[in-house]
Amino acid sequence: MFPWDHVIPMELKVIEKSKNKAVFEIVGEDHTLCNALRAELNKDKNVKSSGYQVKHPLISNPKVVIETSASNTPGKAIASALDRMKKDFEKAQKDAKKF
Repeated sequence: MFPWDHVIPMELKVIEKSKNKAVFEIVGEDHTLCNALRAELNKDKNVKSSGYQVKHPLISNPKVVIETSASNTPGKAIASALDRMKKDFEKAQKDAKKF
């Protein structure tokens, strides 16, 4: 059994939301997920900018900021980035099972 064989739900807390900008926290996560999400978001041509901040790794949740162009919303961009990441992890899982 691999660690990724079970699903742990993630909690997002929206701090600020407008048509083309969102700020949210990812509860209980750290640089590992946030850096991967930021990198995936920045591959999207409709994302103007994205980044995250962790004030203190032991006592704070990462705060993610995303700004999109008028042709997309932050929610759609995040969902699309997470879908692409999921596909990448599913391929990695399939490859790892060959060991």
